Amino acid sequence: MEPPESNGTTDEVCAALVAELPDTMLGADRANITPESDVMAAWGDPPIGLRCGVPRPSTLTQDALLEEVDGVAWLPQPQDEPTLFTAVGHSAYVELSVPPSYGAPAAALTTVSALIDEHIPPLPEGVL
Repeated sequence: MEPPESNGTTDEVCAALVAELPDTMLGADRANITPESDVMAAWGDPPIGLRCGVPRPSTLTQDALLEEVDGVAWLPQPQDEPTLFTAVGHSAYVELSVPPSYGAPAAALTTVSALIDEHIPPLPEGVL
């Protein structure tokens, strides 16, 4: 897993979010990541991965189909059987990848959504 290219503006909020992530996600234990990064986390094998401060997804448009989890909008990719979810509508985009072997990602999205609300400021209404 590669760390997102830093733009300097999201590092602090992303590091705060990652520091608060749980030791387990969907029953998988937190894993070491290489290279080490304050803006990434992983659990299990195959890894559930989180990267904070990623670029805006190229498929994100005003009419994109989003899933809302506890007030946080997520862009699922691919649409038919998503394994990559990107939280949008906040000052930092957050990617969560959940391999199909873990089943439904709802609990992981709920956990991460609460931390996004706590640590990453929302963008103005209507801005993704």
